Amino acid sequence: MLAASEFDQSIAEAARTLNKPRSLNDILQTIVEVACNSVPGFDHVGIATVEKKGDIETRAAIGDLVLPLDRMQYGLREGPCSAALQGGDTVCVSSLRDEQRWPSYVPQALASGVRSQMAVKLYLDEHTLGGINFYSTISDGVSDDAQALARLFATHAAIALGHAQERETLTNGMHTRRAIGQAIGILMERYEMNEDRAFAFLVRASSHGNIKLRAVAQELVDEANAK
Repeated sequence: MLAASEFDQSIAEAARTLNKPRSLNDILQTIVEVACNSVPGFDHVGIATVEKKGDIETRAAIGDLVLPLDRMQYGLREGPCSAALQGGDTVCVSSLRDEQRWPSYVPQALASGVRSQMAVKLYLDEHTLGGINFYSTISDGVSDDAQALARLFATHAAIALGHAQERETLTNGMHTRRAIGQAIGILMERYEMNEDRAFAFLVRASSHGNIKLRAVAQELVDEANAK
C-alpha cells in the first residue's frame, strides 16, 4: 500500500503539472507521462479522445503497445478501453489470460505480452472526453492503490483536458473571425462593395463550393498577401 503522504504527493504533483498553461498536445503528453509515473504496476499508458464526429483517436502514448491495442479495441468494440467509454467509467482486468468477455481482443493482447489492463473514462458533466488506458507487461494484478490513484488522477486530467479544449475552441474562433474580417475588407476594397455585400459574397462562395467559410476567407487573405 502507498503511504498517505506518497499518495497525496502524487496527486498534488499531477495537478500542478497538468494545470500549467500549455497547448492541448502538450497537456495530453503530460497526462500520459504523469499517469505512467504515478499509477503503480503499469508500463504502457495512452490517452484517447472522442472527436466531434464520434471517432476515437489515441493522441499521446508511453510505450509501443498503446497505439495498436487501442485501435484494435475501438475497432472491435471489445476490451477495457471500449467498455470504459461505453459506460464502465473504470474497467480493471487482472490476469488477462483468464478473461472471457472479449474473445477477439484478449488473444491478441496476450500475444503482445499484456498481463493486466485498466481503462478510466475522462468526463465532465456527463460529457465523455476520452479515456486513459493502462497496460501492464510486468504484473498480473491491479492493486486497490492503482485503481484509486487512477480515478483521482483522471479527475484532474479531465479538468485539464476540458480547459485545454475550451482554449483551443476560443483560439480557433478568434482566428476565424480575424480571417473573415480581413477577407471582407479585401472584397470591399477590390469590388467597391459595402460590408454586408462582402459578407454575403463570402457566404455564397462557401455554399456554392461546399467549403467552410473560414477556408474561403483564408484563401482570399493568402492570395492578397502573396501579391
